[in-house]
Amino acid sequence: MGTVPAGRERRAKRDDPKDGLQTYRSPTGAVVWWVWLLFATANLIDLAVQGRDHISLVAAAILVLATGIAYVTAQRPRIIADDTGVTIRNPLRDYHVGWAGVTKVDLADLLRVHARTSRTDQQTKVISAWAVHYSRRRRLVAENRMNRATARAGARRSSLSLPYGSRGYGLANALVTPATPPDEAEAEKIVRQLSERATAARAEEAWAEGTVPIAGPIADALPQTPQTARAAPEAGQATEATQADVNLTGTGWFEPLKSTWSQSAIAAVIIPALILLLVALL
Repeated sequence: MGTVPAGRERRAKRDDPKDGLQTYRSPTGAVVWWVWLLFATANLIDLAVQGRDHISLVAAAILVLATGIAYVTAQRPRIIADDTGVTIRNPLRDYHVGWAGVTKVDLADLLRVHARTSRTDQQTKVISAWAVHYSRRRRLVAENRMNRATARAGARRSSLSLPYGSRGYGLANALVTPATPPDEAEAEKIVRQLSERATAARAEEAWAEGTVPIAGPIADALPQTPQTARAAPEAGQATEATQADVNLTGTGWFEPLKSTWSQSAIAAVIIPALILLLVALL
């Protein structure tokens, strides 16, 4: 009977689907959304009180449309990571993939998740997440600024003949600008956290496929692979499996990449646009 790693056994015992839930989103996007919502609400109230002409009606429709656009672009985008997989909410589409299907997480202008389209197919699809932005230009500018500050500190130390271990040199180093801006540092932290979850899931997937001898009724619930087929016992042999092995298949780690359109997000843009069109044609 296979031995279950301690970390896997703990995860198998989790019954609450919200356990380990993490949500990542842009703080700037949240601020933009709430500022715009307050602005639009104040103007709609003013138009409702004082507006009595067609222009006021058109202005109100434009505000409602702009609010819908602000919602799908600033408020809605986020990354939701739980014990089963990762969900990426973009302005109009949602993507979900189990952790075992995530092959890579990296940064370009946005955070990108490389996901397998199916468990048997090694073809991957790159999903860009609107929730996490990353400016390589700002990172390079910050690194160049730090290099210049370090060079000036080194030149000052040389002119004063200070040894590297002196307090003056240590103070100069402490005053050097950090290499990574806060937003970029947070994006890199999110990439590390998502990558760690995906790596752990792929490792346990390989462990389950290569070393778990399961047959009989329990084996029907497990994905069939050459390793599990060879491990099947002869007729009449006792079936051996741990409860954690069964729970592993129910965690959702093996769910393939799924993409769905968000009906609420589409409605938040289409309905105000239709209202504006009707009002403009009156």
